[in-house]
Amino acid sequence: MMNLIAAVSLLMICSVRGFQQNPPIASTRRLTLQTSSHPRILTQQTSLFSSTQTNDSKPKNKRRGNKQYNNKKKRKREVGAGKELKNPDEVITWRFYGIDVYPDDLPSLNIDKRKEKRDGSNVPSERSYLTPPVISSLLSRLRIKSEEATDGLPSILQDARVVRRSLDARRRKGSDPKYTYVIDIDLTRQAARKLGLAPQSGKMEILDDKKMKGQDDDIANNAEDSQAKPRIVIVGAGPAGLFCALSLASSGLCTPILLERGQPVETRGKSIGALIHRRCVDPESNFSFGEGGAGTWSDGKLTTRIGRNSGSVRYVLETLVKYGAPERILVEGAPHLGTDNLVRLLRNMREDLRELGGEIHFGTKATKYLIEDGKIRGVEAECVEVNERTKSKLIDSEAREHESFRTFYGDAVVLATGHSARDVYEELYKAGVELEPKGFAVGFRIEHPQRLINEIQYGKDWGGRVFTKRPSTDTVNTEHFEKLSEGTEESHQGTLPVASYRLATDKAFDGEQNRGAYSFCMCPGGQIVPSSTEEGELCINGMSFSNRDSLWANSALVVTVSQDDPILDKYRSHGCLAGLEFQRDIERKAYELGGMNMTVPVQRLTDYVNGVVSSSIPASSYRLGAISAPLHEIYPKPLYNALSYAITEHFEKQMPGFLFEDALLHGVETRTSSPLRLVRNRTTLQAGGVDNLYPAGEGAGFAGGIVSAAVDGLVVANAIKAKFLTGDGDGNGNAFKSSKSIGFDY
Repeated sequence: MMNLIAAVSLLMICSVRGFQQNPPIASTRRLTLQTSSHPRILTQQTSLFSSTQTNDSKPKNKRRGNKQYNNKKKRKREVGAGKELKNPDEVITWRFYGIDVYPDDLPSLNIDKRKEKRDGSNVPSERSYLTPPVISSLLSRLRIKSEEATDGLPSILQDARVVRRSLDARRRKGSDPKYTYVIDIDLTRQAARKLGLAPQSGKMEILDDKKMKGQDDDIANNAEDSQAKPRIVIVGAGPAGLFCALSLASSGLCTPILLERGQPVETRGKSIGALIHRRCVDPESNFSFGEGGAGTWSDGKLTTRIGRNSGSVRYVLETLVKYGAPERILVEGAPHLGTDNLVRLLRNMREDLRELGGEIHFGTKATKYLIEDGKIRGVEAECVEVNERTKSKLIDSEAREHESFRTFYGDAVVLATGHSARDVYEELYKAGVELEPKGFAVGFRIEHPQRLINEIQYGKDWGGRVFTKRPSTDTVNTEHFEKLSEGTEESHQGTLPVASYRLATDKAFDGEQNRGAYSFCMCPGGQIVPSSTEEGELCINGMSFSNRDSLWANSALVVTVSQDDPILDKYRSHGCLAGLEFQRDIERKAYELGGMNMTVPVQRLTDYVNGVVSSSIPASSYRLGAISAPLHEIYPKPLYNALSYAITEHFEKQMPGFLFEDALLHGVETRTSSPLRLVRNRTTLQAGGVDNLYPAGEGAGFAGGIVSAAVDGLVVANAIKAKFLTGDGDGNGNAFKSSKSIGFDY
């Protein structure tokens, strides 16, 4: 027994000595603060604790050690280590996503937008946004020590530019809002290898040197000797029509003839004033018709679904900046212009278009499309008097020879009317142009106090850090959050933009099936305006000025209607125009509910979902007056059911507090998009069955907003140049080529 105990003891002693000579390799991962000026950036570091190994003592887990070594070799191969670089000094551009900075580190961004550029500064926005905290966050991503940077950027980087900045205000537990940047950096191939850069989806990528341009250079070069310039008639001076005309005129190869039924912006403003103050609707000059289209008196949103960083979108934004838009739209993740900026910008575009040889005819309503043998020859138009002011003089149509009717002949016609030009659809339908119904959406405008949206989106800690530079609005917001935070000290110094929101669900149950329901064209710090184009009808829209400094936030709340929806059955006698007649019917009901004097019918949101008329109503931004009405009865029952279900079962859960007693529904929002689409050949972009007729933009069913409509106008312009100037009948010469509709279907 004693011998057995002695043997066991000796074995234990040997084991301990073996452990001391060959301890196991341990690996721990810990979070450490990066040594930089940015206090909140966290980076991961890995520490390996192991003793020095001798040739005679090898790791116990030899296979594991070899695996780790092989993985390191694999990572080196992924970044090109060990290979001879071709053109090591060639400068390439890398795009980095997800560079995060917290608002408290950006106090200098609390600027008055109305005073931008007044100090004479010529620093472009893409560099003015590259502040020290942003650079610090970028260097952390690149694993460059901050002390290596001199004058902002380290020598290893040739240049850096902010491409996009977005606010991430999602309410995660214990998290603050943060700004997320997309940044381009220029560096040599050798420097990229030294930093160990490798493309990673959603994190970093190498940019293609080829940048999409607004003009097709090949087309221009092939047609320089063309003597007879094609005359292109463009109907509609909205984004699609304007960008199409500018593209054609700037090429020097075509003469665009732009026809606009409405007035130039300076006269259009007077028509809108008459509507607001005297309730007089001018059917040709209003919130929907006139220079710039419906987007002129709107929020001027420049967001789009066709790629925020794509070459075509970038070209449109740069063109807007060229004509007077603030440079921040090139950087901001949710850029907007505001009505005040659009008015100045449009006048500049108009004068430049004329200097390039284009023609513009305001007060000119196309009434008939001249189609012979399957080919369009031009349009007939009714003309009214126009007063137009340029930078140097007032152009009075009474001083010129005035004609009530004119015919405009052209080699091609671009149809770029907006979705409110219902008479155009009816005329095309009679002329035999191919039309097809498409889905659309209808509903209401919802209005909340802006301070409530700030609270819901940013929380009590951050909602008070919203400033518009309008004292009365800022005072209301500050006092609201002081009451909520009574007894606590303010802990933040950064500022946030006026809060907005986006809501959507595809499970809005109408009693029999699910429909789509969503918010649309949200206008923070905005107001609700009438967008009617005919007497006896009432529809509304939202708008904001560039500073978004009103006391209210409004948005459309709409439900989808498909082209074969049973609720359209009673309108089927109108053929493919059934959706148009449905919209008209709803707008007439709204007009009657409002008292037939442009007063808007309203209902508290809480009363709407309960199906009762509001006994009292809160204040509204709608300036023509509001009256309590049973909005829950205006739409067919399935649409009421679907929207009520979406509000109570989805929107309130997505934004707790959205179903608020003082939230006020305004009726009605019916023109979110066109219920029709002109059939368009995907290759030639010409209308089905009619040669040389080019549908374009939102009204034709191929866009959904200012930017996408402008891009579609460029697509059509280059297709026209390809056909008429190079003999390419398929229209394949366009730089902004699109294989499908740019717009969206519901």
